Amino acid sequence: MKILALETAAKAVSVAITENGKVLAAGYQDTGLTHSTTLMPIVEGLFRNTGLAPVDVDVVAVSAGPGSFTGVRIGVSAAKGIAFAVEKPAAAVSTLAALARNVAFADGLIICAMDARRQQVYNALFEARDGILTRLTPDRAISLEDLAAELRNDPRPGQIVGDGARLCMDFMTKAGILCRLAPPHLVMQNAISVALEAEVLAAEGKLVTAQELAPVYLRPPQAERLRMERKLETDKNTKGC
Repeated sequence: MKILALETAAKAVSVAITENGKVLAAGYQDTGLTHSTTLMPIVEGLFRNTGLAPVDVDVVAVSAGPGSFTGVRIGVSAAKGIAFAVEKPAAAVSTLAALARNVAFADGLIICAMDARRQQVYNALFEARDGILTRLTPDRAISLEDLAAELRNDPRPGQIVGDGARLCMDFMTKAGILCRLAPPHLVMQNAISVALEAEVLAAEGKLVTAQELAPVYLRPPQAERLRMERKLETDKNTKGC
């Protein structure tokens, strides 16, 4: 099974083409340019260099969130367009589950952490054993304080992955919780792990159509949150009149 995987949920953008767990080609860029500028040229380059075409892939996978609202939208929109054009199924991969795949070879507790700002992280906990991942929590937005309180009940030192790994590591260290950063080349999001997680979804019969593919945000975008806060304040002032 050939998979085209896209990862745009964080600062870097990456694309991979895999076949039955083997990486045929991969591209990664973290130069500060927007994903709308960099994503499709990488996709086109991988197809050109491998001699493959979009119709040759069996599944189009994408990191569907959580993550940057703009980044997730770009990735999901591109995946929907490709899957629809070649009439292939899609895989909506959890960004956090894909992150856990980075270090699934190392037995132990995996702490996935993406910076959600305001001292919060997008987080999920996993346990790795013999290369098999077991999910311990759902994907969630959680404060670092609440995450630290939860980890105090687990004596195992956790390995942290994600673009919020350093933020999480610093907080946990100050809180006296044992944890360590994943190796630098494995700490960040990447499309290869998105493809590996998509293989699991395919085996479990959890692929979706292009029409069904949708982003997962976990919490409303900043603009919507501000609009709701203004509405609550307006309603409060109106009732006080």
